[in-house]
Amino acid sequence: MEKPKSQKAARRPHRRISAYSRDEISEICRRFSIQRPEPRGELEHVNPFTLLVAVVLSAQATDVGVNKATRGLFEIADTPEKMVALGEEKVGDHIRTIGLWRNKAKNVIALSQALIDEHDGEVPGDRDALVKLPGVGRKTANVVLNMAFGQPTMAVDTHIFRIANRLSLAPGKTPEKVEKALVSVIPEEYLHHAHHWLILHGRYVCKARKPDCPACVIADICKAPEKTTDVPAPLVELAG
Repeated sequence: MEKPKSQKAARRPHRRISAYSRDEISEICRRFSIQRPEPRGELEHVNPFTLLVAVVLSAQATDVGVNKATRGLFEIADTPEKMVALGEEKVGDHIRTIGLWRNKAKNVIALSQALIDEHDGEVPGDRDALVKLPGVGRKTANVVLNMAFGQPTMAVDTHIFRIANRLSLAPGKTPEKVEKALVSVIPEEYLHHAHHWLILHGRYVCKARKPDCPACVIADICKAPEKTTDVPAPLVELAG
């Protein structure tokens, strides 16, 4: 006699999201927390508005390049009102060294005007409201919510997407799937800083072309097939 479908489904093995156990993920986060107890993003900003603009400008650009372009801009336009008054042409003059600068200048003025018209000139602390702003996607919204409002979001950039898949920490075919997986497996007490830890680990250690495994503090836990050592680097606090 054939068993009911519900019983069949109940017998199927549960697919693990991560290749790591909860204890292993907690240990990974613990070590990152010792390396960088209070990690900070590398985009320079003075308030939530300038953070939002900097993140929008950082698409297909380096943080170093964005910082060079925005230092002068933020000195004279650190509010939506000042940015709109400055105008698209002058904003463009400041950010010419950044990729896609013409379109980004339009977006900066448009999102500044939207903040004035719809949010009384304030950056909203709500993802749905943020992604409705010109030039703002989910990743940008998550960065702003995390850094400006202290929300435990996971902004999946190219570094996080790469190492989440390379390490089988939270594999996924899209940034959204990786984000969902990471949020589900990272312990709640570490989630606030996890986004920065993973970005910095991907930027400076688990690099795209050649991972620097001898400098990795989780080399003994890492399950990446291409890792070159099982000996973790000394666990010390890093500057910055």
